[in-house]
Amino acid sequence: MDTQTTNMTNLHETALSCLLESDVAAKIRLTNQLQRLWQDGELGKSTNGHAKTLHAPGRPALPKLVAPRDLPKRRANSDDGKAALVHAICHIEFNAINLALDAVYRFRGLPEAYYTDWLKVAVEEAYHFTLLAEHLSLSGYGYGDFDAHNGLWEMALETDYDVLVRMALVPRVMEARGLDVTPAIMAKLQKAGDNSAVEILRIIQRDEVGHVEIGTKWYRYFCEQRGLPPLETFIELVDKHMQGQLRGPFDMVRRKQAGFSDEELTYLSKIE
Repeated sequence: MDTQTTNMTNLHETALSCLLESDVAAKIRLTNQLQRLWQDGELGKSTNGHAKTLHAPGRPALPKLVAPRDLPKRRANSDDGKAALVHAICHIEFNAINLALDAVYRFRGLPEAYYTDWLKVAVEEAYHFTLLAEHLSLSGYGYGDFDAHNGLWEMALETDYDVLVRMALVPRVMEARGLDVTPAIMAKLQKAGDNSAVEILRIIQRDEVGHVEIGTKWYRYFCEQRGLPPLETFIELVDKHMQGQLRGPFDMVRRKQAGFSDEELTYLSKIE
């Protein structure tokens, strides 16, 4: 980590400094440095201690955050429409950086492989954000030019009390939704002639399967550790926290690649 930024040697506190950084370029740089320090064995992890509730991570003044219902429909039949669609995904990727960092900061005393996995996710989300932000820039737009919503971070707050609940609902519900909707978005952008955006989404789609798979792996790990049945526990948590908001259609092929069991896919098929 840059010496002028922090001299921390604790993984969780260094992750917190990344989380609180509001400058996008600095957040990405610090996130990459955090992963390198961890890989080089320069950061220790806490077995105890309490994470603060972060009502909001560090983020730039724009985009303005509004309720999802207040966002206009994003149609790819104009330059503004294509940019708004790409911007929405760019915002999701920015939030995903913070979600992965929070998974590292918040939950203590876990296997080293857990932190290695979520730092890998954070760095890949930062890469996705960079690709999309550069694409927006080449099109004459920038991150923050359109309003956005805060749904992903709201789910992070709702699940900050238990790592099992976080693994069940953020990667396996919120982020897995990206697997379901990306093919249709790619088709829209392809039809609109934005082939560069389509290629970026192919990269993101490939990596997101891996991210959801990481969530599935650790969800199952914590279920086994606590003697909980994964399917029944997942259904209970979805019923408790999603309150009927989980809707299809679902990309069953990619969800299976991401580790969803046949029983879970059957459960999802009944929601469709």
